[in-house]
Amino acid sequence: MQRIETQRRKAYILRLAIIQLLVTLMGILLAYPSAQLAGVTSVLKGALVALLPHAFFVYRMGFLHTNVSQRSATLLRAEAGKFGLTVALFTAVFVAVPPSNPAFFFSAYVAIVLTHWLAPWLMLRHRATKLR
Repeated sequence: MQRIETQRRKAYILRLAIIQLLVTLMGILLAYPSAQLAGVTSVLKGALVALLPHAFFVYRMGFLHTNVSQRSATLLRAEAGKFGLTVALFTAVFVAVPPSNPAFFFSAYVAIVLTHWLAPWLMLRHRATKLR
């Protein structure tokens, strides 16, 4: 049972990553006609500020712990690290390389973060088998 659950979670993470990359690509395609390279770089910066902490969270979480107490402690550490990394990346972006178009930056960031709301639809096959 553990192996099937782990495979299901890995498939979910892969689908979520693909959706996030597609949302980034759509943002780039929408930004290019109106703001050219400045808009594209702003979208990329916003997407990276969202994607890097998410990747860190997935890496730290691992989804391999079977003990409930270990899982909750790992979840807390991973979430705290994700939050800290997000704050650090926002600070770095606005201090070192400010986005030339903040609207595209924040739109890309929010769009990537909100892809988690698509999670129920990413696992349609699993949900359909549960309903039977």
